[in-house]
Amino acid sequence: MAFLCLKIPGCGKEVNFMKHLSTFALKGNICFSLDKNKLSVQKQSYLVCQNGVCAGVFKELPESFHGIPVRDSGDALIIPGLSDIHLHAPQYSFRGMGMDLELLDWLNTITFPEEAKYADLDYARKAYSIFVEDLKKSPTTRACIFGTLHVEATELLMDLLEETGLKTFVGKVNMDRNGPAVLQEKSAEESAASTVRWLSDTVGKYQNTRPILTPRFTPSCSDELMKKLAEIQKEYHLPVQSHLSENMGEISWVQELCPETSFYGEAYDQFGLFGGEGCPAVMAHCVHSPQAEIELMKKRGVYIAHCPQSNTNLSSGIAPIREYLDKGLHVGLGTDIAGGHSLSMLRAIADAVQVSKLRWRLVDDRLKALTFEEAFYLATMGGGEFFGKVGSFQKDYAFDAVILDDSFYRHPQPLSVRDRLERLIYLSDDRCIKGKYVSGRELF
Repeated sequence: MAFLCLKIPGCGKEVNFMKHLSTFALKGNICFSLDKNKLSVQKQSYLVCQNGVCAGVFKELPESFHGIPVRDSGDALIIPGLSDIHLHAPQYSFRGMGMDLELLDWLNTITFPEEAKYADLDYARKAYSIFVEDLKKSPTTRACIFGTLHVEATELLMDLLEETGLKTFVGKVNMDRNGPAVLQEKSAEESAASTVRWLSDTVGKYQNTRPILTPRFTPSCSDELMKKLAEIQKEYHLPVQSHLSENMGEISWVQELCPETSFYGEAYDQFGLFGGEGCPAVMAHCVHSPQAEIELMKKRGVYIAHCPQSNTNLSSGIAPIREYLDKGLHVGLGTDIAGGHSLSMLRAIADAVQVSKLRWRLVDDRLKALTFEEAFYLATMGGGEFFGKVGSFQKDYAFDAVILDDSFYRHPQPLSVRDRLERLIYLSDDRCIKGKYVSGRELF
C-alpha cells in the first residue's frame, strides 16, 4: 500500500499526513450498499474523501481531484465501517463463558457479579483498556455501548473510547430494583441524581463520544425511576437504549411488574422512552415482539438491534428480521457482548443470515431467509442510520471505511470481488483488517 509521507525539516523523521488531510482518496475494490437489496461493487476504483464525507466513487479520478493524495490498497477490499448498535463493555471480560444458561439465570449468575467489580476503578481501567483496544482493531467504526451503573467507571470508559477516534454512544446504566445488593442503586432518586452528575461531567466534553440514556431493562427499573429518566431525557435531549422482548421468561416478568400494559414496549412508551419525536431509541433483540409492539416500533421509529449470536447462545430464539425489513422498520446488528461471544461485526453478518435460514426452515416458512446483501446492509446502512448519514459510500455519507486484505487466503479458482467479500465475512477473520477511517480520520 502506498502512503503519503512528508519529511519535516529539522525533526529527522517522516510523518504520515493522511491522518490530517481533508481531501484524499483510497484506491481498491470498493463495496457498499445502495439500499437493503443492492450491493455496489466497483473494481479498482477511487473512493474520495472530502472534509470527512464521501465525495463519490470513481473509476478514474475526476479532474477536480487530480493531484490529491491516494492510498493505493492494491487488490484489497474497501467497505464502509460497521455499526454495532448493541454491546456491553463490562461484559467483554467474560465473553464465551456461561453459555449454557438462559438470559435471567445468566444475568444473575455471571453478569451481575462481574459488573459489580467496576466499582473498583483500577479493575475498570484494566478491563476497559482491553475492550477498547480490541474494539479499535475490529471492523466496527461506530457503536452503542452499555457501561455499568458506576459513574466514575463509565466516564473512564468514555475517556478511553474518545482516544480511539471511534464514534460511540455510551450509557451509564440505571437499575433500582431486582438486582443484587452490590449492583443496584438504592432508590430512583439516587439513580437519577447519579445520571445527572454523569451528564454534567460529560456533556460537551468529547468530540467522538456521546451519552445515551440507558435503563437496563424494565425488570430493573421502577416506574418512579422511569419517570425521572423521562424528565432527564427531555432536558438533555438524549437518545435511549435498552432491551425488549428478548426472552419469554423476561416478557412474563414484565407483564407481572407492569400489569397495566398490554405488551413489553408499552412499559417504555408510557414514559416517552420508546422513540418518537425527539427521543431516538435502540431496542435490542425484539425476538418475541407481538404485532401490536411491531406496529408501535414502526410508528415511533425505534431502531431494532438484531443480536443473532446472543439470541442463539442464551436460547432466546430467532428474531423475525425478514418481517421487520418487509414492514419498513429500522434494523441494525449488534454483537451483544457478552451474550454474544465475538466482537467481530463480520461474524454478526454471517450469523444474521444463518439464523434467518433456521427460522425459515424450522419456524416460519413464510419468512424467507436474509440474503447476504440484506445482512451486509444491516451492518452498514441499517445500523449506521442511527448515527446519521452513515454506512455507505454514496455521496455525502460520513467517510467511515475499512480496508480488508484477503490475500493470505489461498484458492485455486478466480473469484469475483463479491465472492471474496462474502468469503471474508463468513470466515470472520479480523486479521484481514489493514486500514480504518472514521469521518475521514485515519485510525490505522
